[in-house]
Amino acid sequence: MKFPRSAKAAACALAAIGLVAGCSSSGSPASGAGPTQKVTLTFWSWVPNMQKVVNVWNAAHPDIQIKFTEAAGGDSELAKLLTAGKAKDMPDMAQIEYQSLPTMVSNNYLADISQYDASLKSDYPSGLWTQVTLGTSALYGVPQDAAPLAFFYRTDIFQKYHLAVPTTWAQYQQEAEQLHKADPGIYMGDTATTDAGLFAGLTQQAGAQWWSASGSSWSVGIDSSAAQKVASYWGNLVQEGVVDSQTAWTASWDKAFSSGQYASWISAVWAPGDLVSQAANTSGKWAMAELPQWAAGQHVSGAWGGSATSVTADSKYPQQAAQFIAWLNHSADGTNQLAQNGAVYPASQAAESSSSLPAQTFMNQSDFYTLAKQYSAETAAATWGPDVDVAYSDFSDDFASTIKTRAGYLAALTKLQSSVVADMKSNGFTVNGS
Repeated sequence: MKFPRSAKAAACALAAIGLVAGCSSSGSPASGAGPTQKVTLTFWSWVPNMQKVVNVWNAAHPDIQIKFTEAAGGDSELAKLLTAGKAKDMPDMAQIEYQSLPTMVSNNYLADISQYDASLKSDYPSGLWTQVTLGTSALYGVPQDAAPLAFFYRTDIFQKYHLAVPTTWAQYQQEAEQLHKADPGIYMGDTATTDAGLFAGLTQQAGAQWWSASGSSWSVGIDSSAAQKVASYWGNLVQEGVVDSQTAWTASWDKAFSSGQYASWISAVWAPGDLVSQAANTSGKWAMAELPQWAAGQHVSGAWGGSATSVTADSKYPQQAAQFIAWLNHSADGTNQLAQNGAVYPASQAAESSSSLPAQTFMNQSDFYTLAKQYSAETAAATWGPDVDVAYSDFSDDFASTIKTRAGYLAALTKLQSSVVADMKSNGFTVNGS
């Protein structure tokens, strides 16, 4: 779904990363209510059991009460936020995926809370902090969860077919070919090209930067050599027929996990929470390993998702909202509640080391959180542009309509680059080299 941005909003997006001066925003934090005035703040999030977490805060903070609304995740929530923003009817706070923050900022829909929460910086990996500052002194949210990519695999299937856990993508291909030859009813996994977030994370690992900014202009690297390498790799696997090509997040895709049709899944550290609902019958049969690497000896990951909690431009009480956000994502009490009730892998480095993280009973892995922390530290930095919503929507269309071949995937990537560049130019952005 495309969301129009005015030329002024486009300029403001550049200002948000320090490229243009003199852009004012209606979302600048106001002084808000005094510290003794009782206020009620509205909050949208899709974290499971968030109401339980909010109840803990409300019991301890009678003067700052949170009214929680469960929101649809990701793109669906972004669409509702943008619609509410036009009507000046956004909630005080919202959970927003990292890649969606620039879109919200470019529309002047987020408040800068740096005067309240900037001191939290030392508790977060630099890559995640950059995601919420957009590389400036402004702060558009506090990181909530980290989502580094990893390799999840069925230990029983790997043992039965004498497979080794692949440490490189070349080995992954060899193992995929070996497995499908031994049993045509089983695939190593599904293609990475039916979900834009997963594909973007894998190109991030390979060194691609889908967006970057310099001076007063942007560059778009969706069709870069690094991204082409990833598209070519997965296109070749699909063309060989050694990975499945059905669309992710469908009922038949879920069935492939529960029936043992997939021996592994390239996913993020939130995967166990999804597998519980997708394939509860496989509990205890999964383990997690480092993402396969493009060169032996490397230790680099990408990210798939992850989100921050932000104060919107419509909030009349940014100081109180920032106080709740800091508690939720930084305090031991808040992050423990998120981990235990919401199954969130916290972005807070202190929380990553907490003994209060819930036991990971679904995975056959006692060192799950130790590895997750390692992979989070290995995640390559990423820069998101102002039209991720357009890129992700067009990605689904372009890759779904292409012939399932290596050449088709490369053509889809080129088409995606063109559509994103065209969208940015139509909204007033200067794009170099395109």
